[in-house]
Amino acid sequence: MQIRKATMADHETIVGFQLAMALETEDMQLDEAMLSKGVEAVLTDPQKGTYFVTEDEGEVIACLSITYEWSDWRNGMVWWIQSVYVSPSHRGKSVYGKMYQHLQEQVKADPALRGIRLYVDKRNRRAARVYEKYGMDGEHYQLYEWLKR
Repeated sequence: MQIRKATMADHETIVGFQLAMALETEDMQLDEAMLSKGVEAVLTDPQKGTYFVTEDEGEVIACLSITYEWSDWRNGMVWWIQSVYVSPSHRGKSVYGKMYQHLQEQVKADPALRGIRLYVDKRNRRAARVYEKYGMDGEHYQLYEWLKR
């Protein structure tokens, strides 16, 4: 398996993964045209975030994105993991674990990076167990949001 930054060549695959993930984890049908523009925005503007993909024998089997939060308490940047998707045929093979380890190594090597966070839908206990397995802690904060619909 190889983990790399996504490119525009991965656009269609990432859009497909995100459509599947939203339906699977939150029973939500995303607007494909809007999603496509959103993925393109990240792929063309690194200020918005970065997608990483995992390839196995030339096939993209997983993706996640990183967005950035400045922490005044830590005087550094915190990476937020978002949009995690692993192809069903590759689940249970530590694909997410390898991606998480890849990100952790980058954060540890860069003094300006202070940590990694993510959020998970409370109903998605399977994902929460995976994150806990890799040492992430969901006990500290509760997320509140307001989003335009």
